[in-house]
Amino acid sequence: QVQPVESGGGLVQAGGSLSVSCAASGRISGLYTLAWFRQAPGKERDFVAGITWTGGITRYADSVKGRFTISRDSAKNTVLLQMNSLKPEDTAVYYCAARGSQIISTSTAAYAYWGKGAQVTVSS
Repeated sequence: QVQPVESGGGLVQAGGSLSVSCAASGRISGLYTLAWFRQAPGKERDFVAGITWTGGITRYADSVKGRFTISRDSAKNTVLLQMNSLKPEDTAVYYCAARGSQIISTSTAAYAYWGKGAQVTVSS
């Protein structure tokens, strides 16, 4: 079983940068994918970015391509989401999720393990 725990986030002005980190405790094997989702007030939880634990294959939502970068540190069992050129519409709670597959799914239903979330607020 894997337990993701988010850290980071905070408040930044539009155009600024923030990062959120996910520490995954438990047994992370090469068969896992870790991903970031976000949920704004009153909206559904949406896929942001994902990375396979082996090979480091990445996938991004169109809304964040070119601005966000997902990376992993296998030695530390962590995944980092670096967010640049932030916009007010990026404001949301960011959740880290894990699934036991090498396929990066954009569906929340595909992920069995979830963290409690980290708040990211971008002011205009």
